[in-house]
Amino acid sequence: MKENTANDKLTEAEKLTYTELKSTLTSAGAIRSICRDILTADDFSDLESLLSEHYRRHLSSRNSKGLPLADMVMTSARIFSEMVDPDRNIIVAMLLQPLHRFGLQSDSDISSRWGDDVLGLISGIEAVRRYSSRNNATNHDNFRGLMVALAHDIRVIIIMIVQNLVLMRSINHHPDDSWVRNVAFEANYLYAQLAHRLGLYKIKGELEDLSLKYTNREIYTQIAHKLNATKRSRDQYIAEFIAPFRKRLEKEDFKFEIKGRTKSISSIWNKMKKQKVDLPGIYDLFAIRVIIDTPEEKEKTDCWKAYAILTDMYTANPARMKDWITVPKSNGYESLHGTVMGPGNKWVEVQFRTRRMDLVAEKGLAAHWRYKGVKGDSTDQWMANIRDILDAGEAGPMQLMRNINMDPFGKEVFAFTPKGDLFRLSAGATVLDFAFHVHTNVGARCTGAIVNGRNCKLNYRIQNGDTVEILTSANQEPRLEWLQIVNSVRARNKIKQCLNEQKQRLADLGKEALMRRAKNRKIDVDEATLMKLIKKQGYKYALEFFADMGRDKIDPGRFLNTYVDEVNREHEVEKTSAEEYKIVSKDSGEPANDVLTIGEKSISGLKYKFARCCNPIYGDKVFGFITSDGTVTIHKTDCPNAPNIRIRYPYRLIDAEWSGKTGNALPATIRVIGIDDIGIVANITGIISHEQGCQLRNISIDSNDGMFQGFLVVTVSDTRQLTALIKKIKTVKGVKDAVRM
Repeated sequence: MKENTANDKLTEAEKLTYTELKSTLTSAGAIRSICRDILTADDFSDLESLLSEHYRRHLSSRNSKGLPLADMVMTSARIFSEMVDPDRNIIVAMLLQPLHRFGLQSDSDISSRWGDDVLGLISGIEAVRRYSSRNNATNHDNFRGLMVALAHDIRVIIIMIVQNLVLMRSINHHPDDSWVRNVAFEANYLYAQLAHRLGLYKIKGELEDLSLKYTNREIYTQIAHKLNATKRSRDQYIAEFIAPFRKRLEKEDFKFEIKGRTKSISSIWNKMKKQKVDLPGIYDLFAIRVIIDTPEEKEKTDCWKAYAILTDMYTANPARMKDWITVPKSNGYESLHGTVMGPGNKWVEVQFRTRRMDLVAEKGLAAHWRYKGVKGDSTDQWMANIRDILDAGEAGPMQLMRNINMDPFGKEVFAFTPKGDLFRLSAGATVLDFAFHVHTNVGARCTGAIVNGRNCKLNYRIQNGDTVEILTSANQEPRLEWLQIVNSVRARNKIKQCLNEQKQRLADLGKEALMRRAKNRKIDVDEATLMKLIKKQGYKYALEFFADMGRDKIDPGRFLNTYVDEVNREHEVEKTSAEEYKIVSKDSGEPANDVLTIGEKSISGLKYKFARCCNPIYGDKVFGFITSDGTVTIHKTDCPNAPNIRIRYPYRLIDAEWSGKTGNALPATIRVIGIDDIGIVANITGIISHEQGCQLRNISIDSNDGMFQGFLVVTVSDTRQLTALIKKIKTVKGVKDAVRM
């Protein structure tokens, strides 16, 4: 009883409130419940003993900003378990990291009891924190890269994102306004962007909303109040929009769920600024999500079929269609977004996804580990590599991620200027690379650098986290040997540019000397003849030639003598011409809507058109392809584009066949080859004009060496009429062949 604890000496302001204590205990209980299958009884017992002892005896109940330390730690671990993935090592690392940070648990203590993986996670978190205070608004992309490079484990980045979310939730009405704004700014440009890359959309949206709330509370409050005021009418409109669409999907035997949601406040504010309108002027305040229950092999096909039904009911806006099921986002997000004109002439965004896709969209990278790679920048490519590794795994994502190299910028390094600006350079970059990255003039005048307080030469290789101060001299000029020192393409190009500028100055002097001598001798220099002669002299580029003339390696007078001799030897070049015969007529009307039956279940009423690449006509074997605006394009089965369509978009194909009713005449192209005799074209067009129901729309004929080749576009009612017409054309004297294209 005589022992004084650290908690006994705390002031009332420093002690935890009842609410904070309750929150801490609630989070601890939630962690125990969520993690009961991944933490053993001994794990729970040891963690409880460590945390209760150290938080009570050695750590202040609040951190340096007055926030409850234990509650922040417990809440972070709980949110990670709920919103990302319950993982034994991650939860342990998050709970023990403050103890390690304050020296209450050593590396050996953690490694021996909890394993090297937990120790590595803790070290990664602390490595990132050491650099997080050095960022600024002008280099956030590079700082994000440095943070990733230092973390060495994707799980560390996810931990940092979750911890930042807990911090943002905790600082509402904090008395230090300046600090709050800095935290909010960092959350928006750094952690929200990383959350987006990892597919943690719920966390990303909340971070952006809270950032807006703390940096522009007035705007945030105004939008929030207006959204609340219009909630009832918005819900009513969504219900009115969904009702007929739901019936149509049910009629087509889809198993699905439809949800309506309002966009985040930060997203709405960004649209208001971008479009320069008030809240009523934003036409996509809300989005409707259609979640389809379907096997994985039918996911894409069913999403596109549902989209086709929607666009058949409502007018689509193809410009706003986003297809992320053909090519998913870099973070694995898959969904098909369409925007249509709903009741009252309001644009409505509808998202189509399956249960599996929705799981990925809700929980991000850790929710599902069977992703497909896509192209992108270095971070996106790294994400794709992770997905390739996870694709073959049978364990949970967090277990597999432990062995993945975290650094997506493995071929890059990051260094600071003395003012704190951060630059990203290619791996192996030297002081000279850094100098040219700062500015071309700095690089051109560079003589060395002071790196971390010591003098270094031009060829010193930059290390992660170096602080580099470039030294320059007005007498310094780029040299050819510098190309062997630099490693980056940027610096190499800049050096070549400087060397070329030097060469250009010499070339200008040489060309000026040549033109001045030609003017004195009253010789008009033809540019084409000049270039031809320069190549005959063995120069690939005129710049090299004139630079040598500027260096006095070539005498202008002697070269002019050679030029005059070349001009005198030139002869006139014979020219030939070809004639082209071409007649164009106007396009005719659209096909009737009852000519085709579309879909396995005979989905009627869909808009369709005939593909111009193959011009199908009645009687051809055809198939349908659903375009971005919901229209079905009809192609011949042997269309030149058919193989590519079947390979790339098999899920957007739909059956189509002729209904038995002929519609308007459709265009077909006939290629005719024959002898170029007088009157043969008139004989061919005469046959077409006498064919009942047939019209010539376009004819283009080229002749060469007594033969001609022509392409005739004619309108016919069906394949039988076209076949009969081709037979008649073949009977014309001089026609060697006639085939349909």
